[in-house]
Amino acid sequence: MGNENSTVLDEDTPPQTLDNRDLRSVAKLIKHGRIKRIVVMTGAGISTAAGIPDFRSPETGLYHNLARLNLPFAEAVFDIDYFQEHPEPFYILAKELYPGKFHPTISHVFISMLAEKSLLHKLFTQNIDCLERAAGVPDSHIVEAHGSFATQRCIECKTSYPDTQMRQHVEKGEPPRCITGCGGLVKPDIVFFGESLPPSFYENRAIPAQSDLLLVLGTSLTVHPFASLPGMAMERTPRVLFNKERVGDLGTRADDVLCLMDCDSGIRKLAAELGWSDELERKWRDTVGELEAKRQLAQIQEPLEERQAKESVEERKVKWQQVWEEDEVDELTRAVEDKLELSQEPGTDIGTNEGAQIQNQETEKGTEGPAKGIDEVSAKGTEESPAKDQGGKEVQDASDGPKGGGTGTNQDVVPRESERSTDVATSKPSGVDGQPAVESHETASYSKPVVTKGDAEEEKPAGEEAKAGSVL
Repeated sequence: MGNENSTVLDEDTPPQTLDNRDLRSVAKLIKHGRIKRIVVMTGAGISTAAGIPDFRSPETGLYHNLARLNLPFAEAVFDIDYFQEHPEPFYILAKELYPGKFHPTISHVFISMLAEKSLLHKLFTQNIDCLERAAGVPDSHIVEAHGSFATQRCIECKTSYPDTQMRQHVEKGEPPRCITGCGGLVKPDIVFFGESLPPSFYENRAIPAQSDLLLVLGTSLTVHPFASLPGMAMERTPRVLFNKERVGDLGTRADDVLCLMDCDSGIRKLAAELGWSDELERKWRDTVGELEAKRQLAQIQEPLEERQAKESVEERKVKWQQVWEEDEVDELTRAVEDKLELSQEPGTDIGTNEGAQIQNQETEKGTEGPAKGIDEVSAKGTEESPAKDQGGKEVQDASDGPKGGGTGTNQDVVPRESERSTDVATSKPSGVDGQPAVESHETASYSKPVVTKGDAEEEKPAGEEAKAGSVL
């Protein structure tokens, strides 16, 4: 479930609660005390600046980079049936993702500030990295919809497993076994495909309907039932999306605000509107340290610089195309001007002289009828004061002809600036995705890969339409 079935609200539709659909209007309601119960939803995109990859982004996403584990399909690493037979791939991955190796982002710290200011009603997260806890968000405010690494237990007898021993096994990449001797595998309390969501999710699922502001950060909203939460907010409740692309039905309501950029940049904008920037920056740096703060800032800046570099290349292409076109036009213009100058006699109007020569040629041939101007498409000359040749006959004044005809200027030969194509094609960055999660309300599940033909069109004879590939 993405945004493919939702229609973006018409820009002319006025908001109902906000003054305008922007962060300033959202901040105004918070500062004036009209917003007191904020519900936050987070996905993997909130943690990418911390160095944790999201799941579904092309090239950089976690699923894309699991090929080295020789899985039958990427999602198998979080499949409970596959885990029971082959737990090793998960523990290789767990070694890379285990808490303690990563630090909260400024977005995580912003959520903890909401809790400190008694504004956070509840945080729903798809993430399993525990960075909300590390940022200082109280456990009582967190609903880990897909579980986390915070606790672990035997998958057979459900006996809890000690944290210290668990960390030792994860650091070695070795699957632990139950301490009771039952022989069962131990797994972190992460919701795998094929497992039920934790009771806390269903116990708190109606909370978005109680909120007076919903913030959605860094999730693709593709996995249910988590993806259904934004729809539970009341119609007049402002909903703000911080994500690189529009997702779900965000953007279809009168008080939806779309902040389409990375989470940290968007949160900084909101903090600035609230007057919290200095406090937020100080709290974040105190939490992660100066070295980590610099590293995270570089994580955000690097993609921006790459995007600007790409845009710069495209702009240069357009610029050189314009220069080439202008050179071609200038050359053509000079040729026209040279021709007109050669045909002009001193003291004689350009158009009159040219027209007289043409009419004299036609007269010598015995041709009757009005004389033609310097161009076959020229219109009638000025009738009020017709130009005359040496014999007193009327000829068409080329200066009164159509555009480009005969004043000797290039104002209509050279394209006007507004008529040149200056659009720069830019690519939109991919959106980020949520953590391993579920496809139904009862158990987590995945859709196994479907083999398809490519969508590339086949070349067909002229007059026959190409047909796209079909799903097998």
